[in-house]
Amino acid sequence: MTEKIALVTGASRGLGFAFAEALAPAFHIVAVGRTVGGLEDLDDRIKAKNGQATLAPMDITNTDAMAQLCRSVFDRWGKIDLWVHAAVHGAPLTPTDHIDAKDWNKSVASNVTATGQLIPFISPLLGKEGQAVFFDDPRGGEKFFGSYGATKAAQIALAKSWQAETATTGPKVHIVTPNGMPTGTRARFFPGEPREALANPHDEAARLLKELSLPK
Repeated sequence: MTEKIALVTGASRGLGFAFAEALAPAFHIVAVGRTVGGLEDLDDRIKAKNGQATLAPMDITNTDAMAQLCRSVFDRWGKIDLWVHAAVHGAPLTPTDHIDAKDWNKSVASNVTATGQLIPFISPLLGKEGQAVFFDDPRGGEKFFGSYGATKAAQIALAKSWQAETATTGPKVHIVTPNGMPTGTRARFFPGEPREALANPHDEAARLLKELSLPK
């Protein structure tokens, strides 16, 4: 197979959407996201660049669905060249002693458990030559960021362990820190923040792709 395959989890909005669009048409994009309309918009943009996408409207916390997707990718292409993991749950800000159990459980499921399950699914598809990209957001320990900060830090801890373990064998694991962007998650965290001072997600995707030396 000469076609390059990029799996983007969290592709229906924000930085994941921008990465998926920027990677096409150098890669065939397997776009995973919960928002069908966002995936369809992404598909239109990729087609406008003469690229191709396979849309997978699903939640990364659905273990059976993600396992089936990875099996389908293997059956069709036999590999993944690049995994961009942009899916994240940003729980509402709250004092730590007021954390809602449902928000906490969803944060753990989306940011930690799903990542811990996806890495074993996807690593064999990446093999020795593939690459994976994770996005750090070092808010762990900041006030009111208990649910999001703790679970995002745990996600990155998993990525760092995988990165260290595969440093000489592959796949190559990247961990990068995006600049602040006017995403829906950030708007919930910082309502009323001037959006014009924030980085455009497409500009951030281009910057990070250059930093990572990935095709765009």
